[in-house]
Amino acid sequence: MQTSWTASTSAETPSAEGESEQQLQEAVLIAESGSIRPQNAKHLIHCLTIIGQVEGHYILPAENKTTKYEHIIPALIAIEQDRSIEGLMILLNTVGGDVEAGLAIAEMIAGMQTPTVSLVLGGGHSIGVPLAVSAKRSFIVPSATMTIHPVRTNGLVVGVPQTFAYFNQIQNRIIEFITRCSHIQTERLLSFMHRTDALATDIGSILTGEEAVAEGLIDQLGSLQDAISCLYELIEAAPLRYTDASVPSSTLGKDGCSGTNGKIKTKEKSHPQE
Repeated sequence: MQTSWTASTSAETPSAEGESEQQLQEAVLIAESGSIRPQNAKHLIHCLTIIGQVEGHYILPAENKTTKYEHIIPALIAIEQDRSIEGLMILLNTVGGDVEAGLAIAEMIAGMQTPTVSLVLGGGHSIGVPLAVSAKRSFIVPSATMTIHPVRTNGLVVGVPQTFAYFNQIQNRIIEFITRCSHIQTERLLSFMHRTDALATDIGSILTGEEAVAEGLIDQLGSLQDAISCLYELIEAAPLRYTDASVPSSTLGKDGCSGTNGKIKTKEKSHPQE
């Protein structure tokens, strides 16, 4: 069997070449970051997947499914700046992973002006919990679960009080973020972390989709259709992110940035429905 390259014919129009180039770019985007941007839709949204294990400063074995934070963080910056992207859909099916990498991605999402919706499919475990609640509105399917447990590490640990104090500091950062971006109370979250009768070889809790919503961890139980409909509503209700005119000085913060004067936005607290 012979393979040969042939020259382009006159039948190949510029529009056909443009479509082929666009398909190639979409294929590369999916292969590198698991992301895709649908073109023929009511609103142009970017779909971002966080699957497998969140990979941080250390490269995981090749057989692991990973989400690399060095891919996700630049992608989020590009999405926030892209005038054509109206919303961001985050699909989660993760076992957790690197704490600092996961928190970095979660803080990026929480600080975006672009309307964001997250949907937990399968599982949003461990550091996947902050990632799930970082969006402006969070959804979970009924069959999904979320595992909540204390911070732990693998490998050599120096057995001194400072080590455990450091672990406690990391855990407090995670708890602060989760409670800031969801409706669950700190005491309730800690009670789930420290349960000893729920997991066979660990301490912590596994919450089903309905339990996560009832506890105020996730905003709403729903499907992909519900999440997309909610994202469309957020897009249509949101003010324009970019205008041709310059930003009025009255909207600029003390540091020259528009919006919150450097303060972090939080979700409005409300008691979850019983």
